Amino acid sequence: MIKICVLHGPNINLLGVREPDVYGQDTFDEMNRRIKERAKAIDVEARIFQSNNEGEIIDIIHEAIKWADAIVINPGAYTHYSYAIRDALAAVRIPTVEVHISNVDAREEWRRHSVISPIVSGKIVGFGTNSYLLALDAAKNILEASRR
Repeated sequence: MIKICVLHGPNINLLGVREPDVYGQDTFDEMNRRIKERAKAIDVEARIFQSNNEGEIIDIIHEAIKWADAIVINPGAYTHYSYAIRDALAAVRIPTVEVHISNVDAREEWRRHSVISPIVSGKIVGFGTNSYLLALDAAKNILEASRR
């Protein structure tokens, strides 16, 4: 079975409270429930993590090399400046899909630049919490295509 590390970055735990006009009404727990349901439906195992701390995110990425076939990550604001997270993802060489709930390309100028994007397999933005569900599908497809 394909195993996917789903990694939420800073402030994602505040979904439903934090700027619902931007991030939607889904709560963090509801989103994670939907991620687990989608994973089961497409026959993958999703292990979900969340951290507001850069170092802990890096530790989770390092640990994923031992068990994960792919990573789905929403680095939150770290997207725009964390070369440490970018380097960790590049180092583990696990296919990775970058996710953003809002359409970061239609928001403030500083949100339009990702230091993560150049080293990931793909990026899904702007579909609300459904972005994670699309990312699970994408990660599975990437892995299956590489095995052909």
